[in-house]
Amino acid sequence: MKSKKITIAIDGFSSCGKSTLAKDLAKKLGYIFIDSGAMYRAVSLYTLNNNYIKNGIIDEPALIESLKDIELYFELNSTTNSPEIILNGVNTETEIRTPRVAEVVSKVAVIKEVREKLVLEQRKIGIHGGLVMDGRDIGSVVFPNAELKLFITASTDVRVERRHKELISKGIDISKYDVKFNLEERDLIDSTRKESPLIKTGDAIIIDNTKLTREEQLNEAFNLAKSLIIL
Repeated sequence: MKSKKITIAIDGFSSCGKSTLAKDLAKKLGYIFIDSGAMYRAVSLYTLNNNYIKNGIIDEPALIESLKDIELYFELNSTTNSPEIILNGVNTETEIRTPRVAEVVSKVAVIKEVREKLVLEQRKIGIHGGLVMDGRDIGSVVFPNAELKLFITASTDVRVERRHKELISKGIDISKYDVKFNLEERDLIDSTRKESPLIKTGDAIIIDNTKLTREEQLNEAFNLAKSLIIL
């Protein structure tokens, strides 16, 4: 049988497991995995490091003017075999995962010019297919013609537990209350923003992984992808 490389778009709210699924699925298919959220987090880190945000307010004109100075790309970690984000020549994969960045990323992501820059970069990466990308507007904006679109969901309690466990494992001391507050705030901003809000497209397939194991989730997605790859 003849096979073809497809584009797989995975969307969902924060900490619903979409990045884990995207990484696992890309590895099993032999595809490229791109974490679009890492790109927004990197721009957010740049915003913080350059003092473009004060008292929770972003100096949008200054950030927009500096977008031309932001270079983003991914490098494969030879130990984990996972792509890591490089911001202006510096590996920031660990730093972009901190609560400091999480608190502002949704505010940075609503800026039209930021989204336009990153969408263009994402489309360049995926021009030839053979790609799994996760985010919040991948199926609706970045790759509206993706052959497979998945929308990942999980209960709030499960998402909070996952995120809290992840942060604690990285040595970040934070309460479950603060994690829940941050997730709910990001959910609201992501789903109500004017520019590319998080939505489930009509052709996206829902996977609720609240009660699924990592392997069960992967198998479900893999079977969906395989049915499209094999002609």
